[in-house]
Amino acid sequence: MSDHRVFGITGWKNSGKTTLVAALVAEFTARGLQVSTVKHAHHDFEIDQEGTDSWKHRKAGAKETALVSSRRWALMHELKEEDEPSLEDMLDKLAPCDLVLVEGFKRAHHPKIETIRNADSGKSKQAPVWQDNDTVVAIATPDPDTNCSLPRFHLNAISEITDFIIDHLSITSGRPPAEKAAQPNAQ
Repeated sequence: MSDHRVFGITGWKNSGKTTLVAALVAEFTARGLQVSTVKHAHHDFEIDQEGTDSWKHRKAGAKETALVSSRRWALMHELKEEDEPSLEDMLDKLAPCDLVLVEGFKRAHHPKIETIRNADSGKSKQAPVWQDNDTVVAIATPDPDTNCSLPRFHLNAISEITDFIIDHLSITSGRPPAEKAAQPNAQ
């Protein structure tokens, strides 16, 4: 079982999840925290381009292909007929960090903020996730008329959402400098 602190961003397609995750990663990082992310993809996807050497290795049948440079590395694992790994399985593969932000995984058991676009935009006809999922602990929406009893943030209120996640997970670092200075010193 993973020892990571995990918080999710969920919602339906085109609701702003990826934009919010990227902004939160930047904010947490600016506050001195190490953040990792896990993104759920629903379809067959490629992370390397057709014709590259690593693509050729995988297509030839390699079970795993590591791509390594002086700046980054990636490990691709072909599932073939294996079941999709659980979120917990993926968390166990991550290096230690202060926080893991998870995009997607609506039904997993970690706390989440749901992103909701304006209900009149026509982008989603599905019912909000929070209505039948008690792991959703807040919503982020640009629509001030969203009727929900959970804490509500504007999608662009990155600092406030960051503070909420810090409080919800009881993370002891990552406060803005003014808040750190205002906290009493332990003697």
